[in-house]
Formats: sequence, C-alpha cells, structure tokens
Amino acid sequence: MPSPVSSVQEPSTAPTTHTHTHSVETKTEKKPTVLESHGYYLGKTIGSGSYATVRFVFAFIDYKVAHSERHEGNVAVKIVSKFTAPADYLKKFLPREIEVVKGLKHPNLIRFLQAIETTHRVYIVMEYAENGSLLDIIRRDSHIDEIRSRKWFRQLVEAVEYCHERGVVHRDIKCENLLMDNDYNIKLSDFGFARGHLRQKNNQVQLSETFCGSYAYASPEILKGVPYNPQMSDVWSMGVVLYAMVFGRLPFDDTNYNLLLKQVSSKVTFPREPKVSSSVKQLIVKVLAPLKVRVKICGIKNDSWYNHSSGEKASTSKEQGTDSEIKQPGQEAESTNTELSKPATLVTKQQLKNEAKHKNEHRHITDDETPLATEIPESPEKEADYNSKRKKYKN
Repeated sequence: MPSPVSSVQEPSTAPTTHTHTHSVETKTEKKPTVLESHGYYLGKTIGSGSYATVRFVFAFIDYKVAHSERHEGNVAVKIVSKFTAPADYLKKFLPREIEVVKGLKHPNLIRFLQAIETTHRVYIVMEYAENGSLLDIIRRDSHIDEIRSRKWFRQLVEAVEYCHERGVVHRDIKCENLLMDNDYNIKLSDFGFARGHLRQKNNQVQLSETFCGSYAYASPEILKGVPYNPQMSDVWSMGVVLYAMVFGRLPFDDTNYNLLLKQVSSKVTFPREPKVSSSVKQLIVKVLAPLKVRVKICGIKNDSWYNHSSGEKASTSKEQGTDSEIKQPGQEAESTNTELSKPATLVTKQQLKNEAKHKNEHRHITDDETPLATEIPESPEKEADYNSKRKKYKN
C-alpha cells in the first residue's frame, strides 16, 4: 500500500542515458519508512496537537491517522520530533507517558498500541477515535443535555478511578483530551503530563510538586503553587468538565491570573441559561470545592444525579431550590486569600510549544531515520511472531 505521507522523501529516477552502443536505465528503489516497516502507512494530519498547532514549523508533535496492516484498520500516530521538542519534555514527560500508557487497558482510555523510537523521532501508535473530542461536540451543540452529560461523566469517572487505583494520575483532564469513538463513548487521551507509581503508602498521600496542566482546569492548590494531592486535582478537573458540558462554557476565566485565583477560591456561580437541574449543580459544587471538603470519586459515584436513571423524572431548580440555596461545602472553612507575590508557573503545553519554536529555527531535518527501539504492550512471543511475518527495515 503506498504511503501518502508528505515527510517521506520521494525516490528520484535518473533519466535514461543513451550512447552509441547501448542505453542504461538507472532506477532508485524507494526505501520503506520506519513506520512502513512496522506495517503503518501514514495518512492525513488530524485536528490540532495539544502541544502545538500541527503543520506549522514550530510544532514538535504531529497527530496523524494511519492505516495499520497489523491492526486491520486505522490507528492514530503521535509523532514527536527530537530536534524541536524541549529537553524537559523529552527527558521527563515523554518517558513517563510511554511507561504509564503501556500498563493501562480500559474501555474509556485511548489504548496504547506501540512506541517506536528512531534517531530523529518518537512515534506513539494508539487507538484512533473517529468522532473528534468532547470540545468539538460542545462547540457544535452549544451545550450537552444532562442525559449525555451523565453518560459521559460516568465514563470519565470510571476511567480516572481505574487510573488512580493503579497509581496513575493524569494531571491534564480537559474537554480537548476526551475523545469520542465510533459509538460516541468517552476515551480519555493524552497522558503527556501523567505520572505513575503514586499509590498511597501507609495511608500517606504522595504529593506532587510538578505544576502542570491547563489553567482553566487547574485546582486552587495547583494555582497557588503548593505541593498538591494529584488525585484530588484530577477530581477538580472532572468537575470543570462536567460544568463545561451542561453549561457549554468554562466556570473560570483563565485570561487573568489574579481573577482566576479569586474565582476558584470562591463559591462557584452558574449562568441562568441553559436551564439545568439543581441536582447536577449540587454535584458540581461538591467537586469544585476546597480541598478539605472536596468530594472524592467514591462520593461522586454515590451522588443522586450521578446515579439518576433515565426513566426517572429529573429534579428541577424550582423543586430543589434556587442557586443561592444550594449548599457550598466548606466555603467558609477555607481561606480565600488570593494575594500572591507572583503567579504560580504551570508547565503548560503552550509553554512547551513556545520552547519548541525557538529550537526549530533554521534547523534542517532529513527523513533518513535509523530505528533505535520499539516498545509494545504484548508478550515477547507475539512480537517475535509478528516480526517474522513482516519485512525487516533495511538500513
């Protein structure tokens, strides 16, 4: 199957040379790319990368769809340029991401298939979600009705609980990273800021001091720049996602740091439109609450709105009280001092993108790559059997 990828160098064919005695035709055979040697044939660039807008010279990550002989269908390929990616990403976040995703398998997580490292790039092959992201659907529909919101929020909770039980925290949960499969089921993706080995030891929570993620979804403790419980910060981000689904907008303004910090430290407010039930508002205020009283995943799963059956009548704001009557847990117990000497610095993907832009100036990159390593979450016997069936890459 021919590859449509533009990064592959096209073979050159020398013109036929005529002499008085004979003619010689010189042909150059096309050498398979590293991905083609593994049975992946790259196609179009899909969407926009989280770290950079794809197709621009400063992007150090591309997301492309590829046809896979091995998996008998389309897969997604995350392509990381070693030349333009920031050193911090290559040494810290990328190895963590690969280590983490290899051990995860859940119906609501994008499935890792293979990682291939070469001299120039790292390719992460994963499940392809055909229907875009949750953000795409919110933009299309303006907001998500409570039936779909409940379904997708349950799937997100199940995925995050699965990760936490295995000592993995995501640390960048947001609508852009929630993808939709063929049946419109949530698939949590992009473990670029994830961390593993965080199971509690002797009932002691392991705090994190890497302040990363997206400002609009970051918990108050992250924004304040203090060591934080990463599991509970993931819970906060899930609350922001739920708010974004039912209201079609984010609860906090991330364009001004001081305003953002004041908002996340105060009572969450709700717009008048669209109309939603008081029960979902009550769940949101329990999630977007100060750390000391923030509901845990087990509490979310016991919530009345979360467990509401589609056959039951949903409660309305009129039946359960106005927004002002909705109890805000622990709001008085938490200090609302939002004055800091300087804003907390988050490692965001926009920041990594800007670093990549500086590294990419006037750099010439060829496509003559040499394979270095391959990682795949399968038994050695299966991999050996597969390798024996495919053509070996010719150096």
